[in-house]
Amino acid sequence: MIKSFSIVFFSLFVCTASAQINELGITVGASNTIGDIGSTQYVNPTDVGFGLQYRWNRSPRHSWRVNYTYIPVSGDDKKSDMPFRKERGLAFENKLHELALGLEFNFFEFDLHNEWFAFTPYVYTGVAGFSYKDSYFNSKNQHITLEGSEYALAIPISVGVKALMNKRLVVSAEVGFRYTFMDNIDGNDPVLRNTSIQKFGNINSNDWYVFTGLSVTYTFGKNPCYCLPINN
Repeated sequence: MIKSFSIVFFSLFVCTASAQINELGITVGASNTIGDIGSTQYVNPTDVGFGLQYRWNRSPRHSWRVNYTYIPVSGDDKKSDMPFRKERGLAFENKLHELALGLEFNFFEFDLHNEWFAFTPYVYTGVAGFSYKDSYFNSKNQHITLEGSEYALAIPISVGVKALMNKRLVVSAEVGFRYTFMDNIDGNDPVLRNTSIQKFGNINSNDWYVFTGLSVTYTFGKNPCYCLPINN
């Protein structure tokens, strides 16, 4: 967390700031995967997750953000719109724990000096690390989850809208796609190397997972001074 500090800057700009505006809050939402089992819809929130969010507003146009999110995911071929998946009838569950750091860019100036209300669409990207359970399907098409956790990286790409309410609360709605650097969230390409375990699906295409959520954050710290040029 960023502590309060004072900066005196003499150059083209002059400004005194006691602290940047910080935000801390909670996120709730639901998730889905884009992989080799279950529905092929890109945004299909089915499994409820939650998390914590910290945002440091560096300027009215951009913020640095840290998120921890618990993201359960599942898939069921019976809910797919693809006939061969429905006939295959596989299903899986997994639980992801994600930690992400990234930059949020506002399309409009999101000035927290406003007396009452501010609004903007935004985009967010960065890097994420997550843990998951490695798994596979046995000869009876049963989903087997292994002990211990595996770790992987992902690239989050999110779009959302947010609004400042009563000068203290920021409400955000967001859809976030995560491209992962692995292909076994759903058990089709296990890390476990065993010739008796069969891989299936498109093992040349990595998994995606999507989290659609609503965040409420509380702002604290003195308003930043977004500096203006000196007029001679």
